[in-house]
Amino acid sequence: MLIDPFKRKISYIRVSVTDRCDFRCTYCMPQKMKFLPRDNLLSLEELERLCNVFIELGVKKIRITGGEPLVRKNIMQLFKNIGKNLGNGLEELTLTTNGSQLEQYAEELFNAGVKKINISLDTLDKNKFKSITMFDNFDKVIRGIYAAKKIGMKVKINTVALKDINENEILNLVKWCGENQFTLTFIEVMPMGEMGKKRIDQFMPLSKVRSLIETNYKIVDDPLRTGGPASYVHCNETNQKIGFITPLTQNFCESCNRIRITCTGQMYMCLGQEDKEDLIKLLRDSNSNDYLKEIIYKAILRKPKGHDFVIDRNSKEQFIPRHMSTTGG
Repeated sequence: MLIDPFKRKISYIRVSVTDRCDFRCTYCMPQKMKFLPRDNLLSLEELERLCNVFIELGVKKIRITGGEPLVRKNIMQLFKNIGKNLGNGLEELTLTTNGSQLEQYAEELFNAGVKKINISLDTLDKNKFKSITMFDNFDKVIRGIYAAKKIGMKVKINTVALKDINENEILNLVKWCGENQFTLTFIEVMPMGEMGKKRIDQFMPLSKVRSLIETNYKIVDDPLRTGGPASYVHCNETNQKIGFITPLTQNFCESCNRIRITCTGQMYMCLGQEDKEDLIKLLRDSNSNDYLKEIIYKAILRKPKGHDFVIDRNSKEQFIPRHMSTTGG
């Protein structure tokens, strides 16, 4: 079992399989993003080996991320192979996706053991979707979402709250998700990567989102915890869960149970810190999983108490140099 210096059990890993994405969301990456050479990425076999090692170390939940994970060639084989561990140490295999490839892969994912899925969707307006993502794929994403629902997946919609962009859609998103029995989670924009624009201009605190919801709906705090960073409320009128991820206004570090593995094999003990352990060299230089486990144990002892995200108009903007697509969303 992995336990950090603050007695938190590490039972959840988020594994990025690619930094590539078929969207260019304005809060996530520049339009002319320079992607990593493919040779720099962990192979699917290396990713599988690493996941198996973490399962042996007590990890119960694996989330596959990117970039957009479903654009990785032959990615379904990884899901199928990791999914064989479900019921044998692993309790949950899931992913976060933009939904663009979901219509094609929903059934295969479900059969591989993916029963829950997080889908990023910041607007229900087709034109606004294009202005946020830089691509005209709204209908394709919606078809993917309904394909996941139809096959029997529990769908959670992740919406980044964007000032002056989607704040007038908060109630529509609540209504639509309620009608479809999707969990809806709002997320504050995070200062990850240089974007050429100030994120303070995009930032909307989720206290404002909650206030907007309360103008039309009665919500009460819900004790639900999913192993992730969200706190939840229950909406009485729609009988749905609504989550809030607040890395800036109310950090979620106290109960952090997770680490992140990048597509290049870097293990980050904290999303908002730069300390990391290079696992790719270990994977390629040695066939010994025992030594790999030893290094992981030691790295977990460096896990900090929390991140230091700051977003403040009165101070110089600080951001983590790496983009979210590199670290894994």
